[in-house]
Amino acid sequence: MMLGDLDPLLKLLGRLPGVGPRSARRLALELIQNKDALMRPLAHALLQTADAVQECQTCGNLDTQNPCRVCLSPDRADEQGLTVLCVVENVSDLWALERSGSFKGRYHVLGGTLSALDGRGPDQLRVGSLLERVHRGETKEVILALSATVDGQTTSHYLAERLRELGAEVSAVAQGVPVGGSLEYLDDGTLLAAMNARRSV
Repeated sequence: MMLGDLDPLLKLLGRLPGVGPRSARRLALELIQNKDALMRPLAHALLQTADAVQECQTCGNLDTQNPCRVCLSPDRADEQGLTVLCVVENVSDLWALERSGSFKGRYHVLGGTLSALDGRGPDQLRVGSLLERVHRGETKEVILALSATVDGQTTSHYLAERLRELGAEVSAVAQGVPVGGSLEYLDDGTLLAAMNARRSV
């Protein structure tokens, strides 16, 4: 096989997070050398996942069902049907909190943060659906678990004001989250400490 024939595979692998050109070549070689054990099963799993996975219309999580399993779980709400709602930037943050076991409520994925530089305002994020969920009166607390970046903090302040207008109790994750840090890269213990030490905003 000519190297040029591998270009599409190498380019696609190189677009994955954390994978550069050298890593893409190593991955491609590993797949090619293990076609039956790795490459064909991976291709099959990718096709299956592409067909099955969808975005939860309630929270923005990714799952094979809609609403997702987190939204449908009765264990995520109290006897009155009220729940604690954790607002995160991306699905990767939601998965990080689930992995840590530090949170047992429900989520709302914004899809990013407010950024004047990138032209991202409330209409480009899932802010409206968040306010609708809180307005329905199903939430007893909203935890803002956004990154400690300038855009993350700006988004937190904006959401806190809007949520307080609806009478919501609003808090934010506290200690353990470094300035400029992203939730998906924090260890489980740090996430647990940040969630347990959340503060009112």
